[in-house]
Amino acid sequence: MSLGALRDRWHLFAGAVVAVAFGVGLIQSALQVMAATDAPALPPGLSGLERSKIRDGYAGAATLLGMSVMLAVFLTVFVVSTTFGFAVVQRRRELGLLRLVGAQRSSLRVMLLLEATVLGLVGTVLGVPLGLLGAWAQSTLLIELGMLPSWFEAPWIWGPMWVAAFVGVGTAVVGAFAAAWRASRVSALEAIGDLPRTMPAMTGWRWFWGLSSAAFTVVMVIAAQASRDFVAGLLIALVVMISGSVALSQLSPVVVPVAGRLPALVLRGSVVTDLAKAGVLHAVRRSAATAAPLIVLVGLLAGLWGVFGSLAKAVGEEQRQLISADLVVEGSVEPGEGIAAVSEQTTVPVTIVGKKKRTRYSEAIGIDPVGYQRTHELRPRKGSLDKLSGATIAIGPGMAVEGYRLGETLTATIGGKRHQLKVVAIMPETLDVTENFFVPKALTDGMDGTTETLVTLEPGADAKAFGGEVRTVKEWAEDNAAVEQRDDTGIFVVLMGLAGVYAAVAVVNAVVMAAAERRREFALARMAGLTRRQVVGIATVESLTVVVVGVLLGSVVAGAAMAGIAAGTAQMFGVVVVAVPWRLLGIILAGSLAVVGGTAAITAWTTTRFSPVVVLGGRE
Repeated sequence: MSLGALRDRWHLFAGAVVAVAFGVGLIQSALQVMAATDAPALPPGLSGLERSKIRDGYAGAATLLGMSVMLAVFLTVFVVSTTFGFAVVQRRRELGLLRLVGAQRSSLRVMLLLEATVLGLVGTVLGVPLGLLGAWAQSTLLIELGMLPSWFEAPWIWGPMWVAAFVGVGTAVVGAFAAAWRASRVSALEAIGDLPRTMPAMTGWRWFWGLSSAAFTVVMVIAAQASRDFVAGLLIALVVMISGSVALSQLSPVVVPVAGRLPALVLRGSVVTDLAKAGVLHAVRRSAATAAPLIVLVGLLAGLWGVFGSLAKAVGEEQRQLISADLVVEGSVEPGEGIAAVSEQTTVPVTIVGKKKRTRYSEAIGIDPVGYQRTHELRPRKGSLDKLSGATIAIGPGMAVEGYRLGETLTATIGGKRHQLKVVAIMPETLDVTENFFVPKALTDGMDGTTETLVTLEPGADAKAFGGEVRTVKEWAEDNAAVEQRDDTGIFVVLMGLAGVYAAVAVVNAVVMAAAERRREFALARMAGLTRRQVVGIATVESLTVVVVGVLLGSVVAGAAMAGIAAGTAQMFGVVVVAVPWRLLGIILAGSLAVVGGTAAITAWTTTRFSPVVVLGGRE
């Protein structure tokens, strides 16, 4: 019976098969690439700093791939559960007949779980070849993003394939479990009677998960506002994105019609728009199935982009407030007329070995402590920069929490020379973690490195008197924030592409499944006098309205996630620092309108290809 249902109703499960195949392919390829980054083979001739940067890139790539795997599992379960939930509603007459002829509830549960198992196996078989292609595609993409070196290769191993296959079948079964339980609760007489209240859109479990997730989200948002701490706001925002998306997706049969009244105010003036408005407000299950994937997509992607974009902007704002100088000049600047203070900073590679023989390949900044303190507001939390002379070293903000102790001696290799340096200061931790160590300027003189000078001007001095690239501290901080945000863009391109594919599969699947059950509705509309084009227009306008509602509700989730960040930055900097992803929201909205609108028009046109008399003359 399970095989027969899949064979006869394959169009209902096609989207879930595609989702499982994508998930299996992504998980297999991601695990294969992650295994290659775990024990990298580095070519000879690299410096210690180069090896360290390559290993850091491998760690970043592994983190990104791990996020992709978790997102793939979550979205696969979401798509499968949505598909089976919708399929159970459309098959209520079939399930009712089975109950009427003696099928036990446990038998119905087993039947649907076996359908999910077969679906998972089919998706796994299709996904394994995708995994082979995905390993190459992911490696190439990560190389282009600069996370992996050009010589990187991910050799084939069997382990990821078996793990991906297990996850593929497992996610299919887990996704179908709730629908199987609901199917077993169908009353035979209600189902075959086709009563209007059959299979309510909001079940007890859906109310429970929706309301509990919504309550948890509200508590988290209040906690973020009350803490008024930027770091706490960031961490809470990551939780709010998930809980808020789950809450609104579970409550979508309730919140989508309510939110749909806003665009419905504009949809007036014709029969097509009036009927489309009625479809959005009253066909709650259909509207919710289309809007839920968009809520999750926008909530997660816009929330992530906003969180990390706000972090980049906060780093720039922090640097602007911690620096009391007026200008940042590339290269050296000699003290002279119109200059109140200068702080020349030269960044060079360094190798640090502590008492525990931990070798750290990093960078050190050679500074003049007097000039540094005249152009910076940041002061050590332990020790003093006044002692930074001779064979000494200060622990910068990037290493402030790494366990270094005041007074300990470190072995530092700078420019091929080994030095025994005493720790005389430990700086406080900041959002910017690029400044790891400070050493006296004399230790970096004559070495190849990157030099920039912070300049404080006398009142009335002309900033144009300096040669080279000259920026104000505000411009310099904004440029640094923009560079950090561009570095994060590659990561979000990967995650956005992944989430976009799943959302497209889920939405298209929902639209196609909904069209299958609207044949009689469309036929009745045409019998009432509407043309075929008008019927297609109704379905298209209705779907586009649901898209706008889904993006709107997802934006609410993203806004809730960033509320704590706004409060934290206001407390930390005195100004609100938030990156609102307007461009991303516009891209998602435009893409969703095109995909969903096109799918709705095509499926409606295909569904109405038969004469209304033929459709109304019989039933499945």
